[in-house]
Amino acid sequence: MNDATPPRAALFDLDGTLINSEPRSLATWARLLDAHNVPYDEATLHRFMGRRGADVLSEDPALFPGVTWDVLLAELQQIGSSPDLPPVRDLPESVAFVRRLHAEGVPFALVTSAGRDWAELALERLGVAELFKGLVTAADVAVGKPDPRGYLMGADILGYAPEHIAVFEDTPAGIQAGKTAGMRVVGITTTHDRTKLGEADLVVDHLTEVDWPRLTVRTS
Repeated sequence: MNDATPPRAALFDLDGTLINSEPRSLATWARLLDAHNVPYDEATLHRFMGRRGADVLSEDPALFPGVTWDVLLAELQQIGSSPDLPPVRDLPESVAFVRRLHAEGVPFALVTSAGRDWAELALERLGVAELFKGLVTAADVAVGKPDPRGYLMGADILGYAPEHIAVFEDTPAGIQAGKTAGMRVVGITTTHDRTKLGEADLVVDHLTEVDWPRLTVRTS
């Protein structure tokens, strides 16, 4: 990490970084696979973490042969309305960190593999929607994470070159996207253990541990 050029702006992932919705997402995908009698294991489910479902399925069309993404998306939305899915949990330390950056005048935006409606709803729920300079969501990019295009679009929103931006992510795909975009990346262990986040410049359990703008662990 180059301490001579501290970051001036930030880009945040959503699911797993600002909120913990991944248990709910994994349960939803598991039910969809069950509904189509598709065998799967934990590794199969984890392929969807931090990524657009359409991208994963385009890489492996044999998962749902003969079924279009539009049909699967409608089924996912129906399954997602089930009341017995795991709850979405806020990550208060992440919210505190977002508010701290805003108080210090640091501009930031959101880059997520989720849809815009879900992203806007989540940020409103957290009470920070008005703090973000903009959103890059699933429909805004032709290819999702680990492709860097979403993060490069986020850089355009903020008006800073990639080397002046820090990314906050919880998945290997998101970390790869940020690094490929030429940004420094902080990994958070909400959904993966540290061994899976090794490409990040810094790994923390909670974002309040991050010493901004040095991007080291706070000592006090």
